[in-house]
Amino acid sequence: MRFEFKPSFDRSIKSLPSSEKADVKEAALQLIDVLSTDRQLYQGLGLKRLKRDFWEARKGIKARILFRWTGDLIEFVLAGNHDDVKRFLKGV
Repeated sequence: MRFEFKPSFDRSIKSLPSSEKADVKEAALQLIDVLSTDRQLYQGLGLKRLKRDFWEARKGIKARILFRWTGDLIEFVLAGNHDDVKRFLKGV
C-alpha cells in the first residue's frame, strides 16, 4: 500500500485551528496504520465511503480527512470539517 499527501492536504491542515491540527494528524497516522496492516479501526475513528473512490475518516465530530483510494494508492486530499468535505465533493 502506498500513501501520498497532496499539496491541498498540507494547505488545508495549515488553515485549521491548532486544536484540530493535532486531531487530524493523529487520525491520519491511525488511518495509515489501519489500512497498511489490516487492523480494526481505532476507537473514535470513523471510516466511510462517500463518492466513487473518495473516502472520509472522522476523528470526533469536527476533524475529517478526505482521501482517494484507488488500487494500492491512498491519496490524502483534504482535511477539514463536514462543510469543507461537502464543498470539495461538489466540484468532483
